[in-house]
Amino acid sequence: MPWPFFVAGTHCTQPRMPLMMKPLLTLACLMLAACTSLPTPMTRRDTADALAARQGWQRVTLPAGAFELATYVPEADKTGGALTVYVEGDGFAWLSPSQPSADPTPIDPVGLKLALAHPAGNAAYLARPCQFADAERAGCSARYWTGQRFAPEVIAAEDRALDALKARFQASRLTLVGYSGGGAVAALLAARRSDVARLVTVAGNLDPAAWARHHHVLPLTGSLNPPDAIGALQGISQWHFVGGRDAVVPPALAESFANRFPVDRRPVVRIEPEYDHACCWVENWPRLMQEIR
Repeated sequence: MPWPFFVAGTHCTQPRMPLMMKPLLTLACLMLAACTSLPTPMTRRDTADALAARQGWQRVTLPAGAFELATYVPEADKTGGALTVYVEGDGFAWLSPSQPSADPTPIDPVGLKLALAHPAGNAAYLARPCQFADAERAGCSARYWTGQRFAPEVIAAEDRALDALKARFQASRLTLVGYSGGGAVAALLAARRSDVARLVTVAGNLDPAAWARHHHVLPLTGSLNPPDAIGALQGISQWHFVGGRDAVVPPALAESFANRFPVDRRPVVRIEPEYDHACCWVENWPRLMQEIR
């Protein structure tokens, strides 16, 4: 899809563009939607349920303040020790450059696929507000998957869900893995908690403000920004994987984020030259995680 609107990406927001481009881009988006027959939110949820079930995982809904958050966990939990929690990306946020989707449930839940590919140890998956929940029926506001996707109340809800998952697994420490926009969520969660031993992002948007400037789109008003929490993140081991061909979240954004840290506490930024925003993280995830270990 032409710049700056990414149908399959997870960071879509309303772009600032010349007026003459808007009708053409909107038409292109509608044609793509018609040709691809986008699955309904319930179909997307059923597909994710089936994907998880094949690996012996099940969906569990957790009450979390103003939201109910979907999680996927192994049916046979192993308790104790460390727990790795995978945070999903922004999902299907926009239907066109000016129209939010009716439901942010991801068409391709890369974060869930990464969780299911977790090579060893306890793992769980955490969705974002309104995903896998029939957003319209649940009364979710579209602001929570558009401009306020990283709002304080969103991060607080994800934080409460982490507490519930940690208690379920009787875990003593956490590794957070955030995919795409889930990278910002994971970073903001790590900054407010004392039990996160490692922060890992995959094609992660670690600086939504800089990302908006890069793509010449409207800023995410009402959202928190991870660089504002760098002081709290300095004591946490960090690995940030980015694709050399990622046009949605280019490597330069992750490198700029890392360069804000003192030299002796700078996060590792690992660029996979042939990868883009979606390819080829899932199939190579066990190898990449092994490198971290």
